[in-house]
Formats: sequence, structure tokens, C-alpha cells
Amino acid sequence: MSASLPGKRDLPASRYNLDTYWGRVRQSADLADPRTLFVSSAGLESAKSLVSSYKQGHVQSMTPELWKAKKVVDSTLHPDTGRPVFLPFRMSCFVISNLIVTAGMLTPGLQTTGTLLWQITNQSLNVAINSANANKSTALSTSTLIQSYFLAVSASCSVALGLNSLVPRLKRISPGTRTVLRRLVPFAAVASAGALNVFLMRGEEIRKGIDVYPSLNEDQKQQLAKEGKDIESLGKSKKAATIAVAETALSRVFNATPIMVLPPLILVRLQKTEWLRRRPRMVLPVNLGLILTTSVFALPLALAAFPTRQRIRAGNLEREIMEKVGEDGMVEFNRGI
Repeated sequence: MSASLPGKRDLPASRYNLDTYWGRVRQSADLADPRTLFVSSAGLESAKSLVSSYKQGHVQSMTPELWKAKKVVDSTLHPDTGRPVFLPFRMSCFVISNLIVTAGMLTPGLQTTGTLLWQITNQSLNVAINSANANKSTALSTSTLIQSYFLAVSASCSVALGLNSLVPRLKRISPGTRTVLRRLVPFAAVASAGALNVFLMRGEEIRKGIDVYPSLNEDQKQQLAKEGKDIESLGKSKKAATIAVAETALSRVFNATPIMVLPPLILVRLQKTEWLRRRPRMVLPVNLGLILTTSVFALPLALAAFPTRQRIRAGNLEREIMEKVGEDGMVEFNRGI
């Protein structure tokens, strides 16, 4: 993100009002715009140069070109490291990366082997995305990464296989209801394991804490810029880390719900139509189309549930943080995506 580039002068956080949900939805839609994936290395460097020029005071006001450059930078660079996030794991590639995996998990009539393979694939992708977009102020060891991965895979596979074996034993429900429940098994597995995955992958943040910064107004930021000073961390907060990880886990569940629920339910109805009965080969493309359409709209809505740059009263955090800014002082931290 632009905050990681050199310069003392901060860009406006967004052209939209991030204090409102719909403002964050529009901002999230920019971050998730797949068109930014096609920006070349030269285009990225040009965008970084333009953003840095503003931060260093060489450009005085925001222009359409500068907003476009900020969009490219924010969707490509990690806010803590300043390095590009590996392309398949960027939020702008989330819909594309998840499309085939989600379609595999939602394939009607999937047997045990297929269920296991797709759940493992999905959790592997989740681990990669969570790791690539996590708060980097607290490092994650390789051993913790591996342990978290296997625990998440075990959880998702256990839920999926357990529910798959349970649904056929429900005798007091109609065949139609049983079919619907079987189609919703992947959602239960993905939602539960997805949330667990976030906590496991980012558990080190909760144990060690993440950097918290004073929340400054524009005048204070400009004053620091004139003095050539950076906004210094107030210290690491475990409570802030817990909030950040919990909100990220919830946003993963919010994102999975429409994607894993609506397409299978709609497909059940469509498979009863004469048109699809005569064209069984169309089940896969119809399924892909439903998942793609739902994903495009669901991702910005889920990402916007909580601000990426979270503000909170210092009184809600550790005493050592509160003592530096006062109980009613406001602080902020990077939640991660």
C-alpha cells in the first residue's frame, strides 16, 4: 500500500468515506479490481514514483492519475513490507484464484476422495492468502506455518467428511431437503475451517502483539512531515492483535457464506428444469457462472465489514499503550486483509 512508500506526507486514505460501510465497499471494490493484475512492472514503478512524489511534496494535490496510481499501489504492495504480494494471493486475484477451487468443492455428488482433495486444496490456498496478507509487524515462523496448515486441513476435512456421513442418516427429512443439506456441507467445512485457519496462521500476532500507532489528524501529520519525522509505533498490543485477527476471521466467513450457499441452492433448482435436464454438460459452466457472479459481489461486501486501518480507544488496549496517549486517546493499527 501507499503507506509503505518513502515520504513524510500521507495520501488521503481513500476518495470514499471510510467511516461508512458503503464507502468501504467502494474502496474494497478498488482493491479487488482484477484489472490491476495486468499492470506491468514498469507500470507499478511509475505508480510508485507518482505516489512518492506526492508524499515528498513534489505534487501538491490529488489528481485522477494520482488516484489511479494509488489504486495500483494499494492493490499490489503489502502495507507493512512495501513489497508486492505474490500475484495469485492478492485480493485483486481472490475471485480468480478461488473460482476453480470453489467449483470443485461444490461439485454435485462428490465422493470421499474428491472431498478430501478439494478441501486440502482450498485450505492450502487459504494458508497462502492469509500468510501473504497478514500483518507483518510480527513474524510467523516456518514451524508455526506448517503446524497451522495441517490443523486447518484436518479441521476442514473432518467437518466435511463428518457431515457427509451424517446427512444420509437423517431419516425424518425429505429427499429434497437431504439433497440441499448435502450441497451445504462444503459451506460448513469452509466457514469453520476458514475462520480457524485465520486464527492459526496469525496466532503469533495474538501471542506477541502488533504495532499500534497514534491516530493523528491531517494537521498533526503535516507537522510531522515538515519536521521530517515518521509516525512512531506506541508499542505492540496483544489486544489489538486479537481484534484484528477476529475481524479478519469474521470477514472470511461473511465472504464464504454467499459464495458457498447461493450457487448450490440455485443449482439445485436449475437442475430440476427441463432445459438443464436435457443438457447435463451445462451443469459445470452454469455452476462456474453462478460462483463467479456471486464472488464478484460478495468479496467487496465482506472486505468492507471492518476497516482495514482500524481506529480504537486506547482505553480498550493495554495499560502501557493507554498511558502514552490517555484513556480516551485514539490509536490505530493495520488489521490485515
